[in-house]
Amino acid sequence: MQIRPRRSVLYMPGSNARALEKAKAIAADALILDLEDAVAPSAKESARAQVCEAVTSAAYGRRELVIRINALNTPWGKADLAAALAAAPDAILMPKTGSAADVMAVADALARSEAPAKTRLWAMIETPLAILNLKEIAAASADERARLDCLVLGTNDLVKETRADLSTGRWPAHYWLSAAVVAARAFGLDVLDGVYNDFRDQDGFRGACLDGRALGFDGKTLIHPDQVAEANAIFAPAKGELAFARKILAAFAQPDNAGKGVITVEGRMVELLHARMAARTVAIAEAILALGANR
Repeated sequence: MQIRPRRSVLYMPGSNARALEKAKAIAADALILDLEDAVAPSAKESARAQVCEAVTSAAYGRRELVIRINALNTPWGKADLAAALAAAPDAILMPKTGSAADVMAVADALARSEAPAKTRLWAMIETPLAILNLKEIAAASADERARLDCLVLGTNDLVKETRADLSTGRWPAHYWLSAAVVAARAFGLDVLDGVYNDFRDQDGFRGACLDGRALGFDGKTLIHPDQVAEANAIFAPAKGELAFARKILAAFAQPDNAGKGVITVEGRMVELLHARMAARTVAIAEAILALGANR
């Protein structure tokens, strides 16, 4: 699977032409062009046409473009999916994923379509059923038809459905968040933290990003451009982390260490698993540089 930075993933309402135009200059790693929650029923069809035109315009540089469709059991879902497949974004984000069967319903459409291999599938995890079925949802990625690359936490919906209270902190959500990270890692997927609603509260947002980074998330979904820079900084490899990763790789590459499973770097015991982690850290850093140079 191609390594791509997903530090900042910004939702953009598909019905807002001005917002879609402004998004071309926003330094987010990825954009979710939304046909679901952010679009009123009366605007669904026009938003679909507008989003697909944006995707095919090639005007957004190398950032990932993701179309969030409406659920297939809604009046708009099947038409959204057909249009998204034709537009060939980097990914299609399916909402209300509750089971592996939901994943495979979209996967079957992908398999039947002529969508290029680059068009992947992302799954929203936003219901109690999805939390209970995280293992089987993530395991669907083993089927090549699924093209499943990423899980996306829908924390607002989870709060609504569970009646959890996050007003004094995120600890009531840590079960869902950690479970999603563990499921994603078990099956080699990326996983994105949910949104922070008060975009004017920079301290609160920073705290949520640091919490998500500590839990193991690859990045954070966002609702406002002002949140992008902070997410980019927090979810990027820190300078010290990157420098040590390069030292680990250089040490394992020395002829004297060929075939060794454990070596010492700067007084620390380092195993092959640390080398694999270091390789990913360096790859993410290099992908961030390439993305910034080609936006």
